[in-house]
Amino acid sequence: MTWILIKKQMMEIFRSYFYDSKKNKKRSTVSTILFMLIYAVMMVGVLGGMFAYFSKGICGPFAAVNMSWLYFLIMSMVAVSLGSFGSVFNTYSGLYMSKDDDLLLSMPVPVRTILIARLAGVYLLGLMYSAVVIVPAVIVYWVVAKCTVLNVIGSILLIVIISLIVLILSCILGWCVAKISRKLKNKSFITVLASLLFFAAYYFVFFKAQEVINKIMVNAVVYGENVKNKAYPVYMFGRIGEGDISAMLIYTVVIVILCALIYRVLSGSFINIVTSNNTVSKVRYKEKKSKMKNQFAAVLSKEFARFFASPSYMLNCGLGSLFLFVLGVVFIVKGHSLVVFADTIFQYKEAVRMVPLFFAVAICATAAMNDIVVPSVSLEGKNLWVLRSLPVKTWDIFRAKLAVQFIFTGIPVLFCDICMLIVFRADIKPVTLIMLFILPILYMVFMLLFGMLLGISFVNLTWTNETAPIKQSLNIFIAMFGGWIFAIAVALVFIVKAYKIGLFMYVIIVDMVFAALSVMLYIWMKKIGVAKFENL
Repeated sequence: MTWILIKKQMMEIFRSYFYDSKKNKKRSTVSTILFMLIYAVMMVGVLGGMFAYFSKGICGPFAAVNMSWLYFLIMSMVAVSLGSFGSVFNTYSGLYMSKDDDLLLSMPVPVRTILIARLAGVYLLGLMYSAVVIVPAVIVYWVVAKCTVLNVIGSILLIVIISLIVLILSCILGWCVAKISRKLKNKSFITVLASLLFFAAYYFVFFKAQEVINKIMVNAVVYGENVKNKAYPVYMFGRIGEGDISAMLIYTVVIVILCALIYRVLSGSFINIVTSNNTVSKVRYKEKKSKMKNQFAAVLSKEFARFFASPSYMLNCGLGSLFLFVLGVVFIVKGHSLVVFADTIFQYKEAVRMVPLFFAVAICATAAMNDIVVPSVSLEGKNLWVLRSLPVKTWDIFRAKLAVQFIFTGIPVLFCDICMLIVFRADIKPVTLIMLFILPILYMVFMLLFGMLLGISFVNLTWTNETAPIKQSLNIFIAMFGGWIFAIAVALVFIVKAYKIGLFMYVIIVDMVFAALSVMLYIWMKKIGVAKFENL
């Protein structure tokens, strides 16, 4: 039974690779292999290659001064950070918020079996993200430094220990969120706020990491001695990768004990949290007048309520709004410095000013991070019949779903546009600035309609965990990476060839292209898209 539930968890996580929800049938073997190859290329080829290149740059210097333990320590910290970051938002929903909780608990299945299966899903996700860092680091060490029997055993054990540390950290955070959320009325916003603080801390560490690593490499011996003298357990952790027997034994025992304690705590609170109705303090009834709404306003209110009710939905599909505001502030504070720096790089290629276009493209690429509309149809799930049974036109349903992303993306895009105008107001002709101002808006509208097309074309209404349509669906992948590709292509075409016609003419052409594509998508939505939705 345990293996069956673990297999079920894995099928849920990678469901889109095996099942075509549009055709309501299993994908062909060729299609499944193709999807998995694309994912493998992204994870192993791109991310793994990036960390392999990084490892190659620092492994040699540390090995040369007999401080390979410090190399393993640095790469382990990066692996733990990425692994925790990659699985942290899935832990709470994956452990406690699955839609099939009531069904499983009503069956003659031991609670420990359900918990082990859920933990296996969390563990495998954390392993996948942490292995992208630590496995290339281990292979690079074997090639660059040395490869002995103890090195191999220690390195493999280090990979396992790191994955278990990621599991422990993810479970602790998920358990804390679950316990706190039971006591909070507005738990969605609290979860989002805590996650944003985590984001801020993570990116602060990320941008400071290179500077810190450079300092460590220059003064490796000094820092190494300080770690040995003041933080000996940390030093011993790095020794695991070198094959130190005592370090391997000590940390193996410690991690096993910690895993047992975590399992004990989770097993004791799992039923209580899963079956909790999240009651809060009683609220006294107060009679209020309810205003009548038209069909569109009623459905729009429902879409906003759905968005604000899910921290996972807000964080994964609406975080671009926050980044857009940050980008606008960066334009104001550092805009002129960025302009001077970029101008020195591109040297006004054939007297054409390129930097303003890059600012507009940056706005477009950031706006592409918002894909609220993409999973909106799939999130209706098995309750789609409720929406379909209402006396509401299908086009009003579409408009409401589109309006949520339009509002949450449009306001920050306008803010960034205004900040861009302030930066270039004295350097560029007003007519060119107007065209640049319009470009991100048209791009946003295009991505909005393109996201709706993806949402209708790749529908998943049979999910048991909302992370499936929000994070693990093919349409989300295409929407985000496709949006970045479209934005980057606008800049690359201008740099390579189109600079000859000048910035003004090029921006007009790009605006017309996005406007034409938006009109075509709008027509498709009105005719084919509405019909597809009505046939779901």
